[in-house]
Amino acid sequence: MARTTDTSAKRAPVAGPDAAPVAGLLLAAGGGRRLGGRPKALLGHRGGLLVEHAARVLHEGGCDPVVVVLGAGAAEVRARLGATRDDGPRAGPVLVDNAAWADGMGTSLRAGLAALAATDATAAVVTLVDQPRVGAAAVARVLAAHRKGARLVAAAYDGVRGHPVLLAREHWAGAAEAAVGDRGARAHLAQHTAAIRLVECADVAAPDDVDTPADLVLLEPDGPARH
Repeated sequence: MARTTDTSAKRAPVAGPDAAPVAGLLLAAGGGRRLGGRPKALLGHRGGLLVEHAARVLHEGGCDPVVVVLGAGAAEVRARLGATRDDGPRAGPVLVDNAAWADGMGTSLRAGLAALAATDATAAVVTLVDQPRVGAAAVARVLAAHRKGARLVAAAYDGVRGHPVLLAREHWAGAAEAAVGDRGARAHLAQHTAAIRLVECADVAAPDDVDTPADLVLLEPDGPARH
């Protein structure tokens, strides 16, 4: 059963007084098998943890609350994210433990959507912790398409669908049901291709994954923390 913790010091206001809340859902449970068992959430990036960077991207892109699904290394991630910061109070993510993380990304999507069911969020923007070049600008573009009426939205990179992916609340149950193994939301999206609004993001982001030791060049572990 998933364990949930709210680490927030405060919440950033939702953009616009009439805007319905849209949550951010960060899938960060992977064990980094091809990285020698190094949990991806604990990799260093821009002066902090990769999971910190990815959660901040969702927050700065306009999502609130931000839910982070943890798995491998969850205890250490919780300890590191809960540590006192020297840059003043800032909104923190809601942390959800996925005990079944080794069974694939689909279990993390289900755990995250289940946690969001108790909130008043009307949609969720889903991102992956291992894509450090997907930033707040891409999240904001996907969110803007939803604000204009789209119920399923995905970033595109030279026309190829990728993350972030936005699921309006009425799609959560179907996405969770179809999330088997490592497919995440792909099966549900495949069933609703005609409804997906693609938003080109190749000019502001890149969907490169950190999967192998060769991919570690995508990270900037010693760089200053920045947004």
